[in-house]
Amino acid sequence: MIKEEEVYKIGRIGKAHGVKGEVSFQFDDDVFDRVDADYLVLDVDGILVPFFMEEYRFRSDSVALVKFCDIDTQDRARELTNCDVYFPRKLTDEDVPLTLNSLVGFTIADAATGKEVGTIAAVDDSTANVLFELEDGMLVPASNDLVTDIDTKKQIIKMTLPEGLLSL
Repeated sequence: MIKEEEVYKIGRIGKAHGVKGEVSFQFDDDVFDRVDADYLVLDVDGILVPFFMEEYRFRSDSVALVKFCDIDTQDRARELTNCDVYFPRKLTDEDVPLTLNSLVGFTIADAATGKEVGTIAAVDDSTANVLFELEDGMLVPASNDLVTDIDTKKQIIKMTLPEGLLSL
């Protein structure tokens, strides 16, 4: 069984495309193309399920058409509409640059005190100021200037947090 901490979200399945089982895939991270990956993980009714790719092709910088194995009809493809798509952390190696979405699940710690602040639940990049949304709802600026260290093995980000942020 695939666990949430073993994957990170890279996009969402859109509509079925054509009649042979292709789907549109809106992605935030093209790691599936940069890393040799045979499969993507889809959240199907709350269960993380691996789907092996037969082929894919890009429609734009953020949309690909994907044909999954054993999804051969438009009806089967429609069943995947709106499924969140995840990528296995174990398939990314140290040479692949970290993306904001790959940091979901990491713990933020105050660099000055070492105190854990919370775990990143989502990344809000809807404005010019990107924010980490923690599991308790707190928002932390996702600025490179604030990050002092990222431990990818322990999944901890040490940050110099703005004064007063923790007292909110």
